[in-house]
Amino acid sequence: MAASADRPDEARQADGAAEAKPEERPGGVRDVKSAARTLELLELLAARQNRPARLRELSEALGMPRSSCYALLRTLAKYGWVRTDTSGTMYGIGIRALIAGTSYLDTDPYLRIAKPVLDHLGEQLDETFHFGRLDGTDVVYLATRESGQYLRPYSRVGRRLPAYSTSLGKALLAERDEHELGEHLPEVMTPLTPHTLTDRAALTEELTKVRERGYAVDQQENSVGLHCVALPMRYATPALDAISCSVPLARLTPAREADIIAAMRRAREEMERSATSVAMGIAGGI
Repeated sequence: MAASADRPDEARQADGAAEAKPEERPGGVRDVKSAARTLELLELLAARQNRPARLRELSEALGMPRSSCYALLRTLAKYGWVRTDTSGTMYGIGIRALIAGTSYLDTDPYLRIAKPVLDHLGEQLDETFHFGRLDGTDVVYLATRESGQYLRPYSRVGRRLPAYSTSLGKALLAERDEHELGEHLPEVMTPLTPHTLTDRAALTEELTKVRERGYAVDQQENSVGLHCVALPMRYATPALDAISCSVPLARLTPAREADIIAAMRRAREEMERSATSVAMGIAGGI
């Protein structure tokens, strides 16, 4: 496959000129278009998880000329950020992305606090616990401690889910005012299950309940058969991180849920005390 077959020379030159021209952003900060396109492409490949894509799919999804998309893919493949199959026509995320992501996980100070706390909760209650962070309209899972009774066939670490459909996300959305909330909701809220709240008024009402009771719930809104509860971590304002517990409905009782929430509240207190020390160390340059 060759870039010259996709567009005539003058079109490719126009593409290059457009990419080289930076875009003005609010506050006087300029984007480098080629860099922005590179990030968009990597994020698209990462979001596809284990589903490789063809050049046409990627160029159409990004609104990018095929010649430009092809040249970008080949450059990223050369440096390990993109991988291809033996035919060279299917593209997926590369190993360099894993290395960068692992570095993030290894160096995040709050994740280091969360992992042993999740392990303790798992040992105490034998349920699945998660630690997640709000990123735009999604929650990113940074750590998971699986229950011995319910094992997933894949790791959830690094996966993104819409904030509106998860207890983690709703716990964090409830920490935001109306203006901030709009920044973390997509224009269209697509259902993940028949139980997902996709009406903004209904979600707003649900977030009011979250503030009143102090924790969020996900009643089969993200995965049928699972009930989840979550608490925000208030070592930042507004909160960016939260912890959650996922329990199959088949073994959930009101008493069991109360025990889980009580244990999670104790765990949150422990994490927030540790986070205060971390924040002081960062501020002091330690």
